[in-house]
Amino acid sequence: MSLKRFFKPIEKDGSAKKPTLSSKSPEKNPNEDEEINGDNVHNQEPLKFLTWNVNSLLLRVKNNWSDFSNFITSLDPDIIAIQEVRMPAAGSKGAPKNQGELKDDTNAAREEKQVLMRALSSPPFGSYRVWWSLADTKYAGTALLVKKCLKAKKICFSLDVTAKKHEPDGRLILAEFESFHFLNTYVPNNGWKEEESSFVRRRKWDKKILELVLKLSDKPLIWCGDLNVRYLLLTLLAILHIHEDIDVSHPEFFATAKMNGYIPPNNEDCGQPGFTISERKRFGAILKEGKLVDAYRHLHKEKDMECGFSWSGNPIGKYRGKRMRIDYFLVSEKLKDRIVSCDIHGHGIELEGFYGSDHCPVTLELSPTTADLTEKEASD
Repeated sequence: MSLKRFFKPIEKDGSAKKPTLSSKSPEKNPNEDEEINGDNVHNQEPLKFLTWNVNSLLLRVKNNWSDFSNFITSLDPDIIAIQEVRMPAAGSKGAPKNQGELKDDTNAAREEKQVLMRALSSPPFGSYRVWWSLADTKYAGTALLVKKCLKAKKICFSLDVTAKKHEPDGRLILAEFESFHFLNTYVPNNGWKEEESSFVRRRKWDKKILELVLKLSDKPLIWCGDLNVRYLLLTLLAILHIHEDIDVSHPEFFATAKMNGYIPPNNEDCGQPGFTISERKRFGAILKEGKLVDAYRHLHKEKDMECGFSWSGNPIGKYRGKRMRIDYFLVSEKLKDRIVSCDIHGHGIELEGFYGSDHCPVTLELSPTTADLTEKEASD
């Protein structure tokens, strides 16, 4: 969720004590280790996935990396999808940016890149290849980590699959595998006002993402990330405007939230970004038309006030204890019978398991197909 100034004090990326850099700090991006279809890959499909909005990857590396590394070691996911990287794209001031590479044209940028590259080259992350899609500044951005032994057929970074460019602010990475598409997105926050950078921007995104989902119908889809919205349950209570929702902690609080007293002209745009009726209706339409299943809710039918939310407000202030589930794994209906687990790994209002972010990791595991089992036996 991007409106950090309302929910949680923003940490400065340089505020933490910086690790000492050795003279042998790796300069090379892990991306450069191999081609997508290198000799050391095999056809076994990914089965274990993790998504996490890190709220600045650099801060997580400096402050929370040991605990998160242990967490990844224990889970051993095949794919790690990261949102809100908040690292600038390569390119000097005023020059075109390379959104697939980290900025390193100043001493400060070079040092920060080295810190990240060292972290991503160390166990367990050294066994993953990394793709970046970055903004021009320390804002938004996504990353995708795929085990080097797995075979991605194609990677793209745009809502238009025919385009070679990245999305503005690096909000999307799409990977194609043999039997499915994998989509990692950091969806723009709806904001509070009827203006170009707020409601208008989000409406345009929702229209384009629906078009993309429909274009990807040639294979099953796994779509994950910080989707910045809560699905609208069209129950009788909702129709009567009684706010009952199992995926938010305080429905009435979010439904009546305002920014400096501003009330949007359309009643359905009122309320907390991520919880307005209009954006939730659009999200529901995307799921319905795209034939997508909410993996977590497919397995977990009841409200869980302890472990059922992926985003939490600042533990200090009026947002203390105010939580939502806005980080998802959505899968094509063809995959729903293969869902083994989908879990939210943070809990409580003190943000345990959030590793310093205001979002916690969410994981998905699928059961292997017959082809997967055959490939595994052959590789063993």
